[in-house]
Amino acid sequence: MKKVSRYLIIGFLAWQFIASGQVLAANNINRGDAPVMDEVVVTATRHEEQLSSVPANVTIFTAMDIINSSAQSIPEFLRNQAGVQINDISGNRRTYTVDLRGFGETATLNSLVLVDGRRVTQADLSGSDWALVPLERIKRIEIVRGGGGSVLYGDNAAGGVINIITKEGEAFKTGAEVSAGSYHTRKANAYIGGSGQNLSYLLSGSYLKSDGYRTNSQTEGSDAGINFNYYQGDNFTLNLSSGYHQDNTGLPGALKDSDFAAGRQRTDTINPNDYAKTEDYYLKASPKLYFWGDSMVSMDISFRQRDFQSFASGSWGNFMGQTKLETVDLSPHVVLKKAWGTFANSFTAGMDFHDVKEGITNDSLFFGTPSLNNYTLRKEEYGYYIHDELSVWKNLTLSGGYRNDRAHFKFEPGSPDSVKSGQEAYTAGLNYLYSGKSYLYASYTKGFRYPVLDEFFSFISNTVSSTLMPQQSDDYELGLRHYFTEAFVAHLNFFRMDAKNEIFYNPATYANENLDGLTRRQGVELSFSARLSAWLALQGSYTYLQAEVKEGSYAGKDIPGVSRNKGSLGVSLVPTKELSLSVNGVYVGSRPFISDFSNAFSSQEEYFLVNSRIDYRWKIVKAYLGVNNLLNKEYAEYGVLGGFPLEKGYYPSPDRNVIVGLALDF
Repeated sequence: MKKVSRYLIIGFLAWQFIASGQVLAANNINRGDAPVMDEVVVTATRHEEQLSSVPANVTIFTAMDIINSSAQSIPEFLRNQAGVQINDISGNRRTYTVDLRGFGETATLNSLVLVDGRRVTQADLSGSDWALVPLERIKRIEIVRGGGGSVLYGDNAAGGVINIITKEGEAFKTGAEVSAGSYHTRKANAYIGGSGQNLSYLLSGSYLKSDGYRTNSQTEGSDAGINFNYYQGDNFTLNLSSGYHQDNTGLPGALKDSDFAAGRQRTDTINPNDYAKTEDYYLKASPKLYFWGDSMVSMDISFRQRDFQSFASGSWGNFMGQTKLETVDLSPHVVLKKAWGTFANSFTAGMDFHDVKEGITNDSLFFGTPSLNNYTLRKEEYGYYIHDELSVWKNLTLSGGYRNDRAHFKFEPGSPDSVKSGQEAYTAGLNYLYSGKSYLYASYTKGFRYPVLDEFFSFISNTVSSTLMPQQSDDYELGLRHYFTEAFVAHLNFFRMDAKNEIFYNPATYANENLDGLTRRQGVELSFSARLSAWLALQGSYTYLQAEVKEGSYAGKDIPGVSRNKGSLGVSLVPTKELSLSVNGVYVGSRPFISDFSNAFSSQEEYFLVNSRIDYRWKIVKAYLGVNNLLNKEYAEYGVLGGFPLEKGYYPSPDRNVIVGLALDF
């Protein structure tokens, strides 16, 4: 009861702090007022839906939000958001973890990432490749926190869903951008797009090369993408899209306390030969047929191939792994929208089929024992779901859904040679509009996560284990979104998630295992956005997250890698129509080192990071200067136990660094 009271007090005080700014906003907003359309979200129901009908903490960002930020990648853009913790592991803007709701080391496997509704979270430990979609291609980003996505999307959505929606061609437009900065960083990108009577197109490409902050953190890569749309009247659309990505990136690894004691510097590495090479492409087709007003039937079909080669070393030995991952996704669904008198109803039904095949060639040296093997791992998953949303009254919406999911894992060679698992997910929620666009919501979701293929397979010992069980979770949400004015919005959310059979990596056994007790994540998320005048805007967030093991051998211990306190504040200034300035600060509190489930070591230190950017636009030309880590702090976003015997290891984050760019848009 004391803990619940603490969350309520924190939420109440923070809410009063925001509410105290209502008068200020009302007095200063007149020059910036403009008609604002009701916000819609696609991710929460797999089709356009009013934000006020979604019983979850949802955040929506536009291309303009991205342009006005200091970010050079999607994870950097998400760093300041409530309930999101970002870790730049290698200091080269290639290797990130994006953690929704505090999963620590397994964050990438518990946060589902979509591109235009297509699953990009892989069925292996690589999770999501954030470089596959450059910022220049993005039209919109939607974040749906919590496990509500488990019914509609199935696996990997326990912490939430991030949907990246790419741009479509409009009026003919073309442009290019070049930039350079610290660590010999060079980047270039270009695009061309347009539209005709029945079609639109957009092609883009980019190239990045950087030495990185640390020795052996260099990276070189390129990306290309195309988005093509065909329209037949108002009843039929066909979207074809494709993307290609390749990079060659060094992996500097962690620096341990003993390394610093021996005189190593923050920029050094003890793994000068570790690297990762990636070549990745996808093809996607999405025909949609509209009928009966806003009802529709659609069929998403996609194919993806990812070739990955890596070399990793440590006190245990080394391994050279080559994997080829082929994924086929098929997702038909139908949406029926109909009003029955005063009742409006939206019904969604569909299925998902995922066929993933991973070929592995692994050459390992584990504590002096060499091993060379070839494996073929496969996952076939079928999921069937329904979801309904009913407007009982004008200001009250009820929603609920159910999913039945089956997965079949096959291992060649392996003993046993296959594992079958079935899971169910369901959700229920309500939304109540209490004043204008302001609303309250509450929801419950039962979700799940299957082990990924690489969690069954050990690259270190070159063996397959089939003892892992699926992870299951119960998610509770309560929150409100309040519009003080059209330009001053705040969101307050309380949540609790209980998980059992949570999957983790045990450094003592060099294997993935299920925790033997319940884990719990609970806390408060608060965010606000206020345009105080035509030239001044503020954004901020605060998250209190208590993530701990409640039962079993680690009972009472905090989940590694998860900070209890995180806050951010951003200021945007537009003194003239040509000039804009943004400054963003983020605070992340102390947290246990990754793999320290027993909390036996001292915690990783807190840090405060400030990034800034200034832009000047004149006709078709834009010039900008970005300065990251403005205060030149020494910090490490990511820390992990390593070595034999175990000791604390750090992935030092970059010092103050700059990026200068020039863009032309015709």
